[in-house]
Amino acid sequence: MQKACSLALCLLTVAFFLLVLFADFIPMQVGSYAAQRFFILGFLGFFVVFSLGFLIYRDGFRWLVDIFPAAMLSVGFILLSLPFCKIAFAWVEPGMYALFFLGFVLAGRLPRQWVQKERWLTILVGVAAITSAFYGASTFTVYLFAMSDSVANLSTYIPWGFVSIRYWGHIATWLLPLLPLAVLVGPLQKQRLWRLSVAIGAALWWWIVFLSSSRGTMLGVAFGVFLAAVLIGRPAVPWLKVFFKYLVYGVIAWFLLSVLIPSVLLDEVSMRTLKSDTSGRMPLFIEAWRMSLIEFPLGLGPQSWLTHEIITEGYRKSPKFGHPHNMYLMWAAEYGWLLMVGLLVLAAQAVRLFWRRRNELVHDDTKALPLAAFTASVSAALLHAGVSAVLMAPGSMLIGFLVLSVFWALISDDSVTSTNKPTTKRTIVALAVALAGGLLCLTWLKEVRAYHSAMIVDEVFYYENVPMGTLPRFWLHGNFPRHESQMP
Repeated sequence: MQKACSLALCLLTVAFFLLVLFADFIPMQVGSYAAQRFFILGFLGFFVVFSLGFLIYRDGFRWLVDIFPAAMLSVGFILLSLPFCKIAFAWVEPGMYALFFLGFVLAGRLPRQWVQKERWLTILVGVAAITSAFYGASTFTVYLFAMSDSVANLSTYIPWGFVSIRYWGHIATWLLPLLPLAVLVGPLQKQRLWRLSVAIGAALWWWIVFLSSSRGTMLGVAFGVFLAAVLIGRPAVPWLKVFFKYLVYGVIAWFLLSVLIPSVLLDEVSMRTLKSDTSGRMPLFIEAWRMSLIEFPLGLGPQSWLTHEIITEGYRKSPKFGHPHNMYLMWAAEYGWLLMVGLLVLAAQAVRLFWRRRNELVHDDTKALPLAAFTASVSAALLHAGVSAVLMAPGSMLIGFLVLSVFWALISDDSVTSTNKPTTKRTIVALAVALAGGLLCLTWLKEVRAYHSAMIVDEVFYYENVPMGTLPRFWLHGNFPRHESQMP
């Protein structure tokens, strides 16, 4: 049974990474962005319904206390959207956020013992290392073609496979702190070929970070690694050594591939500059802040960033995006500061659980390295989301769900296997919850499908009459619905 579960988890993790990193090689009628969105939403709906029913059947109702903060946050997204229920597609985004937060907390409750958690993290880190190495190798082939065509501006083609450099950058933020763990845990950690492959993959990913001048990734990873090193201390040293070794390899790769070779072959070097300004984000931040105060503490409703009357003159004159480049200000503007209180409560629970696990490291160093790596990854990604709002991109949600699930499992208490067999009452309740949840999810997914169909119809009018370009948000054509003055 355990082998079957491990195989299923491995195949699911591979599917997640293939859909995110190699979408260009997968034929999809609706496009990679929409396909990723449909996949993560369908998965979240099925997973949450299954997990609720399974946990009730297996463990009864004691675990409900542990997921209470996540449940309240998820309910908050729904309740704070109720006043806007008559607006078209009002339930689509809040439903996604509700399932996402509740989903990874439920996932973290599924493994009971450290052995199971270790198996989960080994699979995730192993698949991440393998797919990252293949993505790096594929990127190197793109680099060779660029050199053969005398293309000096490599950032035009690298990173590839993403509609925006920022979306790749957030994937890198999730994964870079985890790659060193691939040679510190698992059955292949002593194999030279495996260690070499992981090192090359990590070096190439760092090279792409430097090539694309991904400030959000650099800032986020620096913050996450620093936080993990300070909080965990000496037990995290082996992970830190490998992390910095890979960083040095990345610097060397950047010098060779972006400086030395282009200067020799092309007699020129073209690099994206590392900007020190806010890249036009400040007017967006101020606009979202002012939005959040209009109906304080309730917010202006789901997707109101796209439909609201412009408040500040700075935003009126600035470039427009499908979001304010800040997840937290966007949630505060659309769902209100009351929701942010719920988010802080969930964060406080995570800190409390983390601190318990951190205190156990004195007696058990084997848990220090995974805890350090996943703490750095989650901290980095959440900080990055505060300057780019990339967490809502479907690729980031796919990878983020896996990382957050394992992180929550690592910080959660190991539960003792119940000796009580499931009762008839528990079985009936579990089936009832699964049935009711399944019907709700199917209704919601039907609304998602209707939203996608309406967006496709709107694309023709939008591209002919609204010269604002593609603004990804829920869908790739994310500026829908938009302010009524721009609608047909």
